[in-house]
Amino acid sequence: MTKADIVAKISEKLGLEKGDVQATVESFMEEVKNSLETGDNVYLRGFGSFIVKTRAEKTGRNISKNTTIKIPAHNIPAFKPAKVFVEGVKANTEVAV
Repeated sequence: MTKADIVAKISEKLGLEKGDVQATVESFMEEVKNSLETGDNVYLRGFGSFIVKTRAEKTGRNISKNTTIKIPAHNIPAFKPAKVFVEGVKANTEVAV
């Protein structure tokens, strides 16, 4: 599902203009991004949490040059789904084999 699909479904469900819904969805995503960039986590009860995780410094390998490189510690954004969300997905989807 793409952002356009989400906008179309919300617009259809609520009877709002697609332009208004798109502006709302983009504003939501911008606020989540801005919060994570400032180090604040975003908690959406019943849906999940957008959090900032810290990755420790580690040693990596450049296979083509056969050298080791040091990868510095850094922060990455992550999403942790709520328990109800996970249980709903488990109950309503088939396992792909």
